[in-house]
Amino acid sequence: MPKSFRFRLIPLLSTLVLCVLGIALGQWQTRRAAEKEAIAYAILQRGQMPELTSVDLNRAPKDIAFRRMTISGQFIRDWPLYLDNRPLHGVAGFYVLMPFKINGTEQYVMIARGWQPRNPVARTQMPVLKTPEGNIKVEGVVRLSLDKVMQLGLNEPMRSGVILQNLDLADVSKKTGLKMVDFVLDQTSDSADGLQRDWPLPSAGADKHKAYAFQWFALSLMAVIFFVVTGFRRGKSE
Repeated sequence: MPKSFRFRLIPLLSTLVLCVLGIALGQWQTRRAAEKEAIAYAILQRGQMPELTSVDLNRAPKDIAFRRMTISGQFIRDWPLYLDNRPLHGVAGFYVLMPFKINGTEQYVMIARGWQPRNPVARTQMPVLKTPEGNIKVEGVVRLSLDKVMQLGLNEPMRSGVILQNLDLADVSKKTGLKMVDFVLDQTSDSADGLQRDWPLPSAGADKHKAYAFQWFALSLMAVIFFVVTGFRRGKSE
Protein backbone atom coordinates (compact mmCIF):
# COMPACT_ATOMS: atom_id res chain seq x y z
CA MET A 1 0.00 0.00 0.00
CA PRO A 2 1.61 3.32 -1.07
CA LYS A 3 2.29 5.85 1.64
CA SER A 4 0.76 9.32 1.34
CA PHE A 5 1.98 12.63 2.66
CA ARG A 6 -0.49 15.07 4.23
CA PHE A 7 0.56 18.69 3.55
CA ARG A 8 -0.45 21.50 5.92
CA LEU A 9 0.50 25.15 5.61
CA ILE A 10 1.08 26.10 9.26
CA PRO A 11 3.52 23.23 10.02
CA LEU A 12 5.36 24.06 6.78
CA LEU A 13 5.72 27.73 7.72
CA SER A 14 6.87 26.80 11.23
CA THR A 15 9.47 24.43 9.78
CA LEU A 16 10.74 27.08 7.37
CA VAL A 17 11.08 29.63 10.21
CA LEU A 18 13.03 27.16 12.36
CA CYS A 19 15.28 26.21 9.45
CA VAL A 20 16.07 29.79 8.50
CA LEU A 21 16.70 30.72 12.14
CA GLY A 22 18.86 27.67 12.83
CA ILE A 23 20.95 28.07 9.68
CA ALA A 24 21.46 31.81 10.24
CA LEU A 25 22.52 31.37 13.87
CA GLY A 26 24.67 28.36 12.99
CA GLN A 27 26.52 30.39 10.35
CA TRP A 28 27.00 33.27 12.81
CA GLN A 29 28.50 30.91 15.38
CA THR A 30 30.74 29.42 12.69
CA ARG A 31 32.02 32.89 11.77
CA ARG A 32 32.67 33.68 15.45
CA ALA A 33 34.70 30.48 15.78
CA ALA A 34 36.73 31.39 12.68
CA GLU A 35 37.36 34.90 14.06
CA LYS A 36 38.67 33.50 17.34
CA GLU A 37 40.88 30.99 15.57
CA ALA A 38 42.32 33.86 13.50
CA ILE A 39 42.98 35.79 16.72
CA ALA A 40 44.70 32.76 18.25
CA TYR A 41 46.97 32.52 15.22
CA ALA A 42 47.74 36.25 15.36
CA ILE A 43 48.57 36.06 19.08
CA LEU A 44 50.93 33.15 18.45
CA GLN A 45 52.70 34.90 15.57
CA ARG A 46 52.90 38.36 17.15
CA GLY A 47 54.10 37.02 20.47
CA GLN A 48 57.33 36.06 18.71
CA MET A 49 57.86 39.50 17.16
CA PRO A 50 60.24 42.13 18.64
CA GLU A 51 58.96 44.06 21.64
CA LEU A 52 57.44 47.50 21.03
CA THR A 53 58.31 50.71 22.90
CA SER A 54 56.88 54.21 23.25
CA VAL A 55 58.18 55.13 19.77
CA ASP A 56 55.56 52.73 18.35
CA LEU A 57 52.56 54.38 20.03
CA ASN A 58 51.19 55.98 16.88
CA ARG A 59 51.62 53.05 14.52
CA ALA A 60 48.51 51.65 12.84
CA PRO A 61 46.43 49.61 15.31
CA LYS A 62 46.50 46.53 13.07
CA ASP A 63 50.31 46.56 13.27
CA ILE A 64 50.56 46.56 17.07
CA ALA A 65 47.58 44.43 18.15
CA PHE A 66 48.65 41.55 20.44
CA ARG A 67 52.28 42.71 20.37
CA ARG A 68 54.39 42.87 23.50
CA MET A 69 55.20 46.42 24.63
CA THR A 70 57.34 48.03 27.33
CA ILE A 71 56.80 51.67 28.30
CA SER A 72 58.18 53.96 30.99
CA GLY A 73 56.26 56.63 32.86
CA GLN A 74 53.99 57.00 35.85
CA PHE A 75 50.49 56.03 36.87
CA ILE A 76 47.82 58.70 37.29
CA ARG A 77 47.11 57.48 40.79
CA ASP A 78 43.91 59.48 41.37
CA TRP A 79 42.09 57.94 38.37
CA PRO A 80 41.47 54.24 39.07
CA LEU A 81 38.63 52.65 37.10
CA TYR A 82 36.94 49.28 37.61
CA LEU A 83 35.35 47.05 34.98
CA ASP A 84 32.54 44.98 36.48
CA ASN A 85 31.38 41.44 35.62
CA ARG A 86 34.85 40.08 34.88
CA PRO A 87 35.00 36.66 36.56
CA LEU A 88 38.27 34.78 36.82
CA HIS A 89 38.30 31.01 37.37
CA GLY A 90 34.64 31.16 38.41
CA VAL A 91 35.11 33.98 40.95
CA ALA A 92 33.31 37.31 40.50
CA GLY A 93 35.55 40.33 40.28
CA PHE A 94 36.78 43.46 38.51
CA TYR A 95 39.48 44.52 36.09
CA VAL A 96 41.47 47.37 37.62
CA LEU A 97 42.35 50.08 35.07
CA MET A 98 44.47 53.22 35.39
CA PRO A 99 45.83 55.84 32.96
CA PHE A 100 49.62 55.92 32.57
CA LYS A 101 51.63 59.01 31.52
CA ILE A 102 54.33 58.03 29.03
CA ASN A 103 57.73 59.62 29.55
CA GLY A 104 58.77 62.18 26.97
CA THR A 105 55.28 62.57 25.47
CA GLU A 106 51.92 64.16 26.23
CA GLN A 107 50.19 60.84 25.64
CA TYR A 108 48.59 58.45 28.08
CA VAL A 109 47.83 54.75 27.75
CA MET A 110 45.15 52.91 29.70
CA ILE A 111 46.79 50.11 31.65
CA ALA A 112 44.72 47.07 32.60
CA ARG A 113 46.66 46.57 35.80
CA GLY A 114 45.10 43.29 36.87
CA TRP A 115 42.11 41.54 38.41
CA GLN A 116 40.73 41.66 41.93
CA PRO A 117 37.83 39.70 43.50
CA ARG A 118 34.55 41.34 44.42
CA ASN A 119 33.68 41.94 48.05
CA PRO A 120 30.94 39.32 48.66
CA VAL A 121 29.21 41.54 51.23
CA ALA A 122 29.58 45.04 49.77
CA ARG A 123 29.86 44.87 45.97
CA THR A 124 31.08 48.47 45.51
CA GLN A 125 33.60 48.42 48.35
CA MET A 126 37.10 48.19 46.91
CA PRO A 127 40.26 47.25 48.82
CA VAL A 128 43.02 49.83 49.13
CA LEU A 129 44.79 49.93 45.76
CA LYS A 130 48.58 49.80 45.93
CA THR A 131 50.07 51.92 43.15
CA PRO A 132 53.79 52.38 42.50
CA GLU A 133 54.98 55.98 42.82
CA GLY A 134 57.22 57.86 40.43
CA ASN A 135 58.64 56.63 37.15
CA ILE A 136 58.35 52.91 36.54
CA LYS A 137 58.56 50.50 33.62
CA VAL A 138 55.45 48.52 32.63
CA GLU A 139 55.45 45.48 30.37
CA GLY A 140 52.31 44.19 28.75
CA VAL A 141 50.39 43.07 25.66
CA VAL A 142 48.57 45.51 23.38
CA ARG A 143 44.80 45.06 23.15
CA LEU A 144 42.83 47.26 20.76
CA SER A 145 39.82 46.88 23.04
CA LEU A 146 38.71 44.91 26.08
CA ASP A 147 36.02 42.28 25.74
CA LYS A 148 32.56 43.79 26.11
CA VAL A 149 29.84 42.40 28.35
CA MET A 150 26.07 42.68 27.96
CA GLN A 151 25.12 46.05 29.37
CA LEU A 152 21.71 47.04 30.72
CA GLY A 153 21.41 50.80 30.73
CA LEU A 154 24.23 53.33 30.55
CA ASN A 155 27.54 53.50 32.35
CA GLU A 156 27.70 55.65 35.44
CA PRO A 157 29.10 59.15 34.83
CA MET A 158 32.86 59.02 34.39
CA ARG A 159 34.72 59.82 37.60
CA SER A 160 37.61 58.54 39.65
CA GLY A 161 36.91 55.08 41.09
CA VAL A 162 33.76 54.52 39.02
CA ILE A 163 32.54 50.97 38.31
CA LEU A 164 31.91 50.53 34.58
CA GLN A 165 30.35 47.78 32.53
CA ASN A 166 32.42 48.53 29.42
CA LEU A 167 35.35 50.83 28.70
CA ASP A 168 35.02 53.87 26.41
CA LEU A 169 38.46 55.43 25.92
CA ALA A 170 36.99 58.49 24.19
CA ASP A 171 34.80 59.16 27.24
CA VAL A 172 37.80 58.74 29.55
CA SER A 173 39.81 61.21 27.48
CA LYS A 174 36.95 63.72 27.46
CA LYS A 175 36.28 63.60 31.20
CA THR A 176 39.92 63.49 32.34
CA GLY A 177 41.42 65.83 29.74
CA LEU A 178 44.13 63.23 29.10
CA LYS A 179 45.24 62.45 25.55
CA MET A 180 44.61 58.69 25.50
CA VAL A 181 46.06 56.42 22.81
CA ASP A 182 43.59 54.09 21.09
CA PHE A 183 44.52 50.85 22.80
CA VAL A 184 44.79 49.18 26.21
CA LEU A 185 47.89 47.52 27.60
CA ASP A 186 47.29 44.32 29.57
CA GLN A 187 50.01 44.53 32.19
CA THR A 188 52.13 41.40 32.58
CA SER A 189 54.98 42.76 34.74
CA ASP A 190 54.75 42.57 38.52
CA SER A 191 54.08 45.73 40.53
CA ALA A 192 53.78 44.17 44.00
CA ASP A 193 50.18 45.42 44.15
CA GLY A 194 48.41 42.12 44.92
CA LEU A 195 46.47 42.08 41.63
CA GLN A 196 46.22 38.94 39.52
CA ARG A 197 47.31 39.06 35.89
CA ASP A 198 46.12 35.73 34.54
CA TRP A 199 44.54 37.43 31.54
CA PRO A 200 42.04 35.31 29.56
CA LEU A 201 42.95 35.00 25.90
CA PRO A 202 40.57 36.88 23.56
CA SER A 203 40.78 33.82 21.28
CA ALA A 204 39.33 31.47 23.92
CA GLY A 205 35.96 29.90 23.13
CA ALA A 206 36.30 28.83 19.48
CA ASP A 207 35.28 25.26 20.35
CA LYS A 208 32.27 26.58 22.21
CA HIS A 209 31.10 28.50 19.13
CA LYS A 210 31.54 25.37 17.00
CA ALA A 211 29.41 23.39 19.44
CA TYR A 212 26.70 26.07 19.35
CA ALA A 213 26.80 26.07 15.54
CA PHE A 214 26.32 22.28 15.50
CA GLN A 215 23.30 22.62 17.80
CA TRP A 216 21.65 25.25 15.58
CA PHE A 217 22.24 23.25 12.40
CA ALA A 218 20.91 20.15 14.18
CA LEU A 219 17.78 22.09 15.15
CA SER A 220 17.15 22.91 11.49
CA LEU A 221 17.59 19.27 10.48
CA MET A 222 15.33 18.03 13.28
CA ALA A 223 12.62 20.50 12.23
CA VAL A 224 12.67 19.09 8.68
CA ILE A 225 12.62 15.48 9.89
CA PHE A 226 9.76 16.20 12.26
CA PHE A 227 7.76 17.90 9.48
CA VAL A 228 8.26 14.98 7.08
CA VAL A 229 7.51 12.25 9.66
CA THR A 230 4.37 13.92 10.99
CA GLY A 231 3.20 14.59 7.42
CA PHE A 232 3.37 10.88 6.57
CA ARG A 233 1.71 9.93 9.85
CA ARG A 234 -1.19 12.27 9.14
CA GLY A 235 -1.50 10.86 5.63
CA LYS A 236 -1.54 7.30 6.94
CA SER A 237 -4.17 8.03 9.58
CA GLU A 238 -6.43 9.69 7.04
